[in-house]
Amino acid sequence: MTYCLGIKTRDGLIMASDSRTNAGYDQVNVCRKMHTFSNPGERAFVVLTSGSLSITQSVITLLREEFKHGTGLATARNMYEAARVVGSCVRTVSDIDRDALAKDEFEFNIHLLVGGQIKGEAPDLYLIYPQGNPICATDDSPYLQIGEVKYGRPILDRGIDSQNTSLDAASKYAMLSFDATMRSNLTVGPPIELLQYHNDSLRFDKYRRFGAYDSELDMIHARWEQGLRRVVDDLPSIQFGRSIEDLTRLQTTLITADAI
Repeated sequence: MTYCLGIKTRDGLIMASDSRTNAGYDQVNVCRKMHTFSNPGERAFVVLTSGSLSITQSVITLLREEFKHGTGLATARNMYEAARVVGSCVRTVSDIDRDALAKDEFEFNIHLLVGGQIKGEAPDLYLIYPQGNPICATDDSPYLQIGEVKYGRPILDRGIDSQNTSLDAASKYAMLSFDATMRSNLTVGPPIELLQYHNDSLRFDKYRRFGAYDSELDMIHARWEQGLRRVVDDLPSIQFGRSIEDLTRLQTTLITADAI
C-alpha cells in the first residue's frame, strides 16, 4: 500500500510520500514514490505515485524521456497543462498495458499527485486519475491524497486552512497525517520523503527524508501522543444521568402506557 499527500497553502506546497511497496506480506520493499522535474529558476514539478509499481515506473520513465528531450513537462505553459501532460503519459501506458493486465484480471491501477510552478504562473496541485483526467486542489479542499488515505485525513480536515496555515505548520500536519496512517496500517511505512516548496522559488531546496529509526520521526510520534493524552485529560468530564436500569424501567413504563 501507499500513502502520498499534497497540501496547497497561500505560501506554497507541501509534498510527502512513504517509500514502502509490497506484493504480499512477505515481499515488502523500499521504492521511491516522489519524483522531481526541474529547470531551476524556470519550472519545478513534483510527481507522487501510487498503484502498480510497473505502471508508475513506466509513466515516470515516459515523463523523464520527454523532459530530457525538451517536450512534455519541459514545455507546459501552466500547471493545468502540466497535469494534462502527466495524464497523457498515463493514457499512453494504458494503451500499451491495460488489455494485457485485464487478461490476467489485474486492474490498471495508478494515481498521481502533481505539484509545482512555472515561471510567471501560479503554483498549483493536481490529482491524476487512472483515466488520465485531473482534479485541482482548491481553497475549500486544499489538500489531495492518494493511496491509503482514510487514517491521515481527520487531522488534515481539522488543521489545514489554505489561507492561514503556514508552510512550516503544514509540514507538521503532513507528518502527523503520516504518523496516524503508519500507526493504523503496517503496509505504509518509512522512509518518508517530505518536500517544502515556497512560492516563486522555482527550485527544490527544502527536502527531508525520514528513515525507519529517525530520531526526529520518533520524537514527532512521542510528542503527539503525549500531547493528545494531555488534551483528552483536560476535556470536561462527561456528565452521565440515569442508570441503565432506570432507563430500561422508564422505557417499559412508556411502552405499557402506549399499549393501554
